[in-house]
Amino acid sequence: MKKLCVLGVTGSIGQNVCKVSKNNFEIVSVALNNRIDLLENILKDYPSIKYIAIQDNEKANMFKKNHPNYIVFTGRNCLIDLIDACEVDIVVNALVGFVGLEPTVHTLKKNLICALANKESLVVGGELINNLLKAGYGKLYPIDSEHVAIYKLLKEHSLQEVDEIIITASGGSFRDLKRDQLENVTVEQALKHPSWKMGSKITIDSATMMNKGFEIMEAYYLFHFPLEKIKVLLHDESVIHSLIKLVDHSYHADLGPADMCIPISYALYEGNYHNVDVKDLSLEDLATLHFRKYDNKRYPCVEFAKKALLIGGSMGCVLNASNEVANRLFRENKIKFLDIEKIIMKVMSLHQVEQNPTLDDLIRINDWAEKTALSIYRGE
Repeated sequence: MKKLCVLGVTGSIGQNVCKVSKNNFEIVSVALNNRIDLLENILKDYPSIKYIAIQDNEKANMFKKNHPNYIVFTGRNCLIDLIDACEVDIVVNALVGFVGLEPTVHTLKKNLICALANKESLVVGGELINNLLKAGYGKLYPIDSEHVAIYKLLKEHSLQEVDEIIITASGGSFRDLKRDQLENVTVEQALKHPSWKMGSKITIDSATMMNKGFEIMEAYYLFHFPLEKIKVLLHDESVIHSLIKLVDHSYHADLGPADMCIPISYALYEGNYHNVDVKDLSLEDLATLHFRKYDNKRYPCVEFAKKALLIGGSMGCVLNASNEVANRLFRENKIKFLDIEKIIMKVMSLHQVEQNPTLDDLIRINDWAEKTALSIYRGE
């Protein structure tokens, strides 16, 4: 039975990982930020867990006082300490944000399997991660539904047979609004995603379509496909997770329920199919599928992501850091929805790109971009 370390165990992906892994995997270590209330229930269901990283120092001390039998890590290096603490086969990185990059790099350097849900790892450090994989360090399996769909489709074809990769997008909470209607939308409206149940940060990223921009960047690094051949198609029902267009003009698509347990299972079983306990998709009940053309003027955040890819180097780091800050400011009701893209665009314009950045370089640049985004918000 393979042993798992689950980073971000109390989030929506992390909890689904626990559900999918039950009976066939052994979870021995977990990490979380501060939701020790949710951790309590997880520990009851998974007694194999012995090692825990809690990023919030105060919550870590509270937990240790009540649970002296667990080995608990906290502080700046707690995620790395956790990965090093015990023997595992797979590290599931379901963290949100830049914080996920260093654990991904560390996992690969230890020659472990990384099941990756943390988009930011590839957005920020795609070049760094690909260099590690090319050098033979570890293995990486994506958890995103779109990238798992592409992974499955490409297994059946050589890259020479594929003309385009097409990533589907729900369009997010505001897909039925025109751009001039977005000025005064609220956080509450933005958090009502039409298809998926996700955390608040990624739901806002879906509303801005930055999430789809990130997925284009991920696809570029995962599948080594030309950027101009990676397309976006709006698809209301979120039934088709991705498509490929072949050189003979035929299309192959991956369809399935909008349930993250399916891509999680595919990643945990290292690219193999396994029975998953989800509600079946009834094709008869679908009746129709709806598609909309992607409009690059309506969704500028996708174009920011493409620009970051074309520039390369440290620009992906700046894109992500400025988005993290702007996304958080919107969720805190400190800026308007359209201010998110304005802050990102301004920070990117101020950055002097560094090529071939190291992990330490990316940590420094991330700090600069976050501070710059906050300065723009304050009008400094």
